[in-house]
This record gives sequence, C-alpha cells and structure tokens, in this order.
Amino acid sequence: MVILYGGCMGSDLALGVGLGITSILAAFGSLLVLLGFHSPSAHSKPSIFREKESGTIFLFDGDRLIDCTPGGRAVLAASPARGDNWMRLMAHLGTQFPNLERYLNELAERGAITLEGEDAEGMPLLLHAELRGGITRISVTDASASVAAHASDPMVHRAVTEELSNLRSMMTQAPIMAWREREDGDVIWANTQYVLAAVDSLGPDQDLTWPLPRLFDRLASAQGAAGQRQKLRTADGSTRWFDLTMKAENAERRVYAVPCDSAVVAETNLRDLMQTLTKTFAHLTVGLAIFDSQRQLQMFNPALLDLTGLPPNFLSSRPTVVAMLDAMRDRNMVPEPKDYHRWRQQLVDLDESASGGVYSEIWSLAGDQTYRVVGRPHTNGSLALMFEDISNEVSRTRRYRADLELGQSVIDSMSEAVAVFSETGQLVMTNQAYGALWENDPSETPVDVSIKSAAQQWSSHCAPSPVWAEIIDYVATVGDRDNWVAETRLLDGRLLRCRLHPLESGATLIGFSPIAAERPEVEEVVTSARRRA
Repeated sequence: MVILYGGCMGSDLALGVGLGITSILAAFGSLLVLLGFHSPSAHSKPSIFREKESGTIFLFDGDRLIDCTPGGRAVLAASPARGDNWMRLMAHLGTQFPNLERYLNELAERGAITLEGEDAEGMPLLLHAELRGGITRISVTDASASVAAHASDPMVHRAVTEELSNLRSMMTQAPIMAWREREDGDVIWANTQYVLAAVDSLGPDQDLTWPLPRLFDRLASAQGAAGQRQKLRTADGSTRWFDLTMKAENAERRVYAVPCDSAVVAETNLRDLMQTLTKTFAHLTVGLAIFDSQRQLQMFNPALLDLTGLPPNFLSSRPTVVAMLDAMRDRNMVPEPKDYHRWRQQLVDLDESASGGVYSEIWSLAGDQTYRVVGRPHTNGSLALMFEDISNEVSRTRRYRADLELGQSVIDSMSEAVAVFSETGQLVMTNQAYGALWENDPSETPVDVSIKSAAQQWSSHCAPSPVWAEIIDYVATVGDRDNWVAETRLLDGRLLRCRLHPLESGATLIGFSPIAAERPEVEEVVTSARRRA
C-alpha cells in the first residue's frame, strides 16, 4: 500500500517508478549475458572466466576442453606432451597427482573427488574434480599462502614466466634425451628428443600414449651408475648407443641419455686393432714390453716370458720398469755393470738418456746368451722395450770370424804370394807373401782395390809385358774358365810365375811365385819353352 503525502508526492512517485524500471532492465541484461555465456556457441565468444580470474580451473566435455582460466592455459602451455588438451593436462598433472586419470574415470560413480599432491619443489597442491550435467570441472589450488602472495606480484610472475620459457626452449632444443620417471618406471615427463625417439620406435599401427613408452631397460636407469652404456634399436633396424646418467629426486628419477655412437665406433675399432696387434705380437719371437708414462707395464707378449723367465702372474700385476729389471737380475737375465743402480735409472729415464731417441744395447748374459735390447720412448711418455735373442747370430758371427782368421793364417803360411778377387774384380784377400813381394799391404789401405789398380801396382815392379792386360780380362770373364799360367820378369831380373785359378761364385785366385835368376837350369827351361812356342 502506497501512501501519498502533499504536493510533492507526484514527483517522488515518478522517480521511484524510474528506478524500479532501471533495476529490472539491469537484471534482465545480466541474465541475458549469463545465458549467452552458457549457450552452445560459447566457445566462439570470450571466456566465461575473467582474464584476472585466480586459480586454475578447467571445464571438459568428455576429453574436449570447453574453457579454462588463464592459469589453466598456462598449465596446458607448460605441458611436455603433444596432442589434445586432455592428454596435455594429464601429462602435466600426472607428475603431481599419481593415478589421476584412473580417479577421473571414477567420477561418474563418485560425483566428486579431492586429491592431494605436491609440485616439483615439494609445495602442497589440492585438486578438486566434479561431474555435473556431463561437464567435468577440474580445479587446482595451491595450499601455500606464500606462493599465492608471490604470484600476485606481476614482476615476479614475469620473471618466472621468462625463466620457464627459457628452460622449456633449452630442453626442447637439447641434443640429448631427458625424461623423468617414477619408481615404478613410468615416464611422466620427457623432452622433444625423447618423444621423437619414442615415435620412431612405434610400429605402423601404434599410437603414442601417455605415460610415454620406455625406450631403455628399467634396471638401466634405476641402477644410477653414471655413464652406463645402453643401446637403442630404431624402427629401421639400426642401433644407437647412449650413455645414461640418473639423478634421484624424492620418489622420482631424472635420467639423461647422451648419444655416444662415435665413441662406440672408435672403441670398437680400437678393440679390433688391439686384438690384431695382440695376435701379431703373440707370434713374434721378439719379446715386447710396453710401459705407460708412469713406467708401469701395460702390455707384453708370450715371447717376453720365454726370454726373461719371469712368471706370467708377475707380469700380469703390471710391474714397473725397476721391478721388472730387479726380477730379471735375480734370474741373471741382465748384465752386471759396475754401477747397477745408475745403469737401471738410465734405462728408466730412457727419453733423456737415449741417443737420438732410441736405446740400443747388447746384453751378454750367463750361459753364452746374448740379447739385443732396443728401447723406444714415445711423446706421450710411454716406453717400449724389445728383447731379441741373438745368441745364434753371435755364435755364427764368431764362427765365421774364426773361419776367416783360420783361412787367413793358412794362406799366410804359404810361400806363394796370393791375392783373391771377387766376381766384380775387387780385392778381398791377400797373404803376407803378397805384401812382401809387391811391397804393399792392402789391409792398410782404406779404399777398395780393383783388379785394374792392382795390375798397375804389379806392372810397376816388372818389365813391360802384355800379361797384365790378359790377367785383367781373365778376372773380368764371366762363366766357365780354365786354369791359366803366365810368366813375366821382375825388375830385379827374377822370373815371376803367375798362376790364375777360378773359384766359386766367379771369384779368382792369383798366385805369384818368383823364380831366382841365378838358377841357370830354370833359364834353360824357360828359353827352350819359348823356342818351342
């Protein structure tokens, strides 16, 4: 019931009616706006959430996103997964709320669920999900008031956003695979390289699912050994190698896989080369010992065992050069110099004491054994020692030298002057009678003497004769030759008998026998022989 008072009642009534109509129109407009937001075409209009709406809220129709708050859009953008919005959300929240997707599938029965979780820094989180009218509403709130207070600061929010963008870009472009996994082995986050490798490992009829498939053995990443090597077979049948490194973080593990194909190829080639060298060294008769820069034995062959007499277990213990030489000394397998310790130290410091960078020495050992020891230091500080048994060679050389000395003593005892020339016409042997006859000892002349120079020397002590040219032709003749005898006369009047006899390998022996002039019977024989000729 309305009561009017005085003349002013008409104007007050008009003002009240105007205010009422305005209120009704405002309420009707608000209703139209709300109806418009909930209309089927709402996805083409601005979000039903205000741009500054706090919290993280998602509205889903099945697995199709209807709308979300600005915080929800940031969560989807930060998700490591690729695909539709539902998969991206499950990939992100699955790391914070284990078994989230299984609980969401039970919403039809429960109607609403509330889960507790924590982010990567251990801050508490709450997730509330409810199903109404076929629409799933998911909200995530931070239970920490300090985080909410910091999030209200736009400068802090900008810094965090920039850092997140930089970190995401770095992990996306990283040339290595990185992922996070739970204790049960489920991969809950992965970078781009891992996702690409996972897609490459799928069959023709397989699709990428979440959690992502495991690419490496679970025990490999769970062991946590830094740099352990694992292989990965691709869809085309090829094999790739990676070094895995694991870092534990609460109930999760961060794993990094660094490609090492080139290292594997290099190690394989090196191993094959070492096997080839080992097989080659095993067949050598020369004992080989290789020491590193610390002068510690790293490699040896079976011949070293036979030459040094050292037991295999001693050499396998990688002794130093000093220890090895001392052990050989106990077995009388090294020479005994006046100062053994100084001699041993010179061998240890081979890079400084070796002349021209190479050490070479003949070891005369007990039991008529002789070793040739060669040491070669290398630029990286390593050292190679080679032991060669030259006892037979030395024995043959000694026997050969003894035979030469015996042969020399035999021809020195002959009264006939003897000279032996090689196939090429070089003087190789004379006796004492030769030096006395021609007043020349070729052993005292450093230069080689040819048959021509020797014939000139002979002719200078004799009367002119064509015999010397014939002797030169005889020595230079190749092939079968007969014994030949010639005569000439010395300047003192004695008759000189020259005897030429072919030897093995084309060599020639020439014997000179002077005949005294005072023997008339000899002169008569020579004269009669010339007359018959």
